[in-house]
Amino acid sequence: MSEDAAALPLADPATTRSIFDWLERFAACVRAVDYAAARPFWHPDIIVFGTYQELVRGRARWTEMQWDNVWPRTADFAFDLDNTAVLASPDGTMATVITPWTSTGFQPDGNRFDRPGRATIILARQADGGWLGIHSHMSLQRGVPQDSHGNRPVKAR
Repeated sequence: MSEDAAALPLADPATTRSIFDWLERFAACVRAVDYAAARPFWHPDIIVFGTYQELVRGRARWTEMQWDNVWPRTADFAFDLDNTAVLASPDGTMATVITPWTSTGFQPDGNRFDRPGRATIILARQADGGWLGIHSHMSLQRGVPQDSHGNRPVKAR
């Protein structure tokens, strides 16, 4: 760090715990392929990037363009909380999560393969103290096949 650079604005332990809880609850929705349960985690006008789309505006379009192409075709999604960093604004109203994640992909013959990736998520604190996602950029690690051929049912749209 250069002498004139400030330290990264790491979140305090309580904020980090609340965001880790958010991440774990959202990951459970992905594993269950439960769009209805996942929807409240995200702002309706969210702006995202992802493996399948360069830029998506709006939660409904994100569901159609990204979730439908990934969640039913993969399994075992989880954030790697041991290697996750949470940065927070000084007033505690915004947070940025930098996190690796893991999942399982499926080859056309049904064989499984590791499907790791990384994410940057921006969260806004709500009046009730909870968090709402306003931006997400989730992408696969380099060299990981984009296509997965799982066929799990959507629990709830």
